[in-house]
Amino acid sequence: MTIAITNPDGLHAPTRFGYSHVATARGEVVAIAGQYASDAQGGVAAEDFAAQVELALANLGTALRAAGVDHSHVIKLNTYIVDHSPERLETLARHITGIWGDRPPPQTLLGVASLALPGMLFEIDALAVRG
Repeated sequence: MTIAITNPDGLHAPTRFGYSHVATARGEVVAIAGQYASDAQGGVAAEDFAAQVELALANLGTALRAAGVDHSHVIKLNTYIVDHSPERLETLARHITGIWGDRPPPQTLLGVASLALPGMLFEIDALAVRG
């Protein structure tokens, strides 16, 4: 099996954190690493939960486009929310609906105590398929 690992322009260099942004298997399956509200150096660029969700989803879009796919190719999402609450779920749902409308992909949401970096409140990863 051929696997291509890439780190697209427009996203921070992640290898110092021990991961890459995109893996493509056999040219068809695309795995996108957890995207968060990162700045160009990999730091957290926003403090507000809604702003973090918006920026993380923008970064997800950047990674998808770099792999030659878009949101319509996503078949699975995993989301991670620090201090999960109904209000945070509502914020996430509003952003997801803004992208996928009434046909969002399957999603697993995990409420977590913390994420990789101080100040991270949200992270999202995705699995997409070309074609």
